[in-house]
This record gives sequence, structure tokens and C-alpha cells, in this order.
Amino acid sequence: METKYKYYNQENSFSRIDDILDESDSSFPEVNEIPSRDKLTFKNGFYVNCSALFVDIRDSSELPKKHKRPTLAKIYRSYISEVVAIMNGNLDCSEIRIEGDSVSGIYNTPQKSQIDGMFGDAARINSLVKVLNCKYKKRNITEIKVGIGMDYGRALMIKSGYSGSGLNEIVWMGDVVNGASKLCGKANKDWESEVVFASDVIYSNLNEHNQNLMKKNYTHDCYHGNVINLAMEEWHEENC
Repeated sequence: METKYKYYNQENSFSRIDDILDESDSSFPEVNEIPSRDKLTFKNGFYVNCSALFVDIRDSSELPKKHKRPTLAKIYRSYISEVVAIMNGNLDCSEIRIEGDSVSGIYNTPQKSQIDGMFGDAARINSLVKVLNCKYKKRNITEIKVGIGMDYGRALMIKSGYSGSGLNEIVWMGDVVNGASKLCGKANKDWESEVVFASDVIYSNLNEHNQNLMKKNYTHDCYHGNVINLAMEEWHEENC
């Protein structure tokens, strides 16, 4: 986002701090579904029950040692663009964030079927990485590994920035975001070979078919599995 220079005024700044700190607690209601962005102001926020899906490349710090910048750009761009495409293709995905090589989605999941839908996205992303690696290998590009984490819980949704600055962003904070991020960080890492990690609450809300694709991970107190998308796997088998 392009920013415009504005002289810093400390009196205005101190006044804004007071305004924020003196906001009524009633400005942060509890809701069961993610509200539209236009309901957010710089004076309110929402506590939302939702789900989070995190994806991250394993050992990404090693990639610059193996490839020069143009190739690195191609790796990250192809991976990020298509993970985003999968998340964006789900109507229940309300927010997508990109930080480095980490891509995360916040999902509106008041119904169990919507949690299964997010689970389906995790399966697609796992199969997508196999397709990417097939295409990387044909171009002598290093293959990648990812971890995927999912959790359900409560998040605080607020608008950050300040009024009149032209700078604003939706920020999500809470256990659900931290939980999905931590599970993502443990998946497919060290001795763990399973790509998808899901919290107990995600597992308990999956349908029977999807539950049967996951197993209990007692070390990390979650469920894990190498779930895949059948159509994408068929393409992989036929072309790789």
C-alpha cells in the first residue's frame, strides 16, 4: 500500500491513545459468524468463533543457498499464488494473510460442514505441493516441503491503523490463530512425516470419513494425516 507522508503530531497521538483506551467494552461483542469488513471501525471489534488454516514451507532458509534470486522468486510466487487460489476458492475463507512463506486463512465455520470444507482445502494444498515439486523437478528446481495446521476457537477481529491516515488492516488475534500456527510449525518437521496437523476440536467436528483419514498424535496432543485431493493426485500420477 502506498503511504503519504504526514507530519507526526504528538498531541494528536496522545489524544488517540486516550480514545482507544477509553473505549467501552461493549464495543467488542461476541459473534458466532465473521462479520463483514464494513462493520469494523477504529472504535470497535468483534470476538468471533472461527477456524484458522496455516501453511508454511519447511527449511525455507536453505533455499537461498541453492538458488539465485530469479529462481527463488519463481518458487515463492508459484507456491504462494496457488495456495492463495485454493483458500480464495472457498466461500467460507474470510481473510487470507501472507507473511514471508507462510500463508494463512481465517474461515467462517459456524457449521460442521464448513470445517470439513476447510479440511478439504488442506488436502488440496498437500496435493498441490506434490504437483509443484513435479514441475520444479523438471526444471532442476529444489523441491519443497510444507507443514499445515488447523484449529478452531475464539479470535479478536479489529481494524488497525488510525482514522484519516489511509492505512488500515484487519488484525486477527487469539488462541485459534496461535494454535493453528503452532500446529503448522510442528507438522512435517524433524521426525514427523505427516503434513496436516489438526487440533482435537477440529477433529471432533469432522465427518466420519475425514476423521478416518487422521490419527492421534500423542506427542503433540493433536491429530495428523497425509490427506490428499484425489483429482490432483490422479494428475500427479499421470504426469509425474
